[in-house]
Amino acid sequence: MREKQYKVLLTQAERDLLSLITKKGNHPAQQIIRATILLLLDQKPEGTKETIRTDAAIAEACRCETKLVYTVSKQYVEGGLDRVLTRRKRETPPVPPKVTGEVEAKIIAMACGQPPAGHSRWTLRLYEEHSKKYIGIQLSDTTIRAVLKKLP
Repeated sequence: MREKQYKVLLTQAERDLLSLITKKGNHPAQQIIRATILLLLDQKPEGTKETIRTDAAIAEACRCETKLVYTVSKQYVEGGLDRVLTRRKRETPPVPPKVTGEVEAKIIAMACGQPPAGHSRWTLRLYEEHSKKYIGIQLSDTTIRAVLKKLP
């Protein structure tokens, strides 16, 4: 058996906190699984007769993949207990929003204006067709509906 690359050695305070997370309170499932994995990965100081468990055995006990066991041990060694138990905050949104305050104002101005020739009123499909011309970007009828719904 190959020696583990990341060895987890918990302090008594960390063990107590992880035991509390796994046994009491209302915690997210991901946090409970990760706390359980850390407790099972904990390698006691030399002199105690604890058996070192393999990643596969820990994964089977926690009903997860062996990659998660490896990831948890790596995160603990590199970043500490907080890195394992809490999710990282995303720095940027996944996609920048198309509708900004300026675009919203242009949609409202278009809604207040006269409909195109041959139409008695604006419809969502008309907004969609004319958004490129009036606003400068192509917007879907759903996006335009969401903007107009916010109006009183």
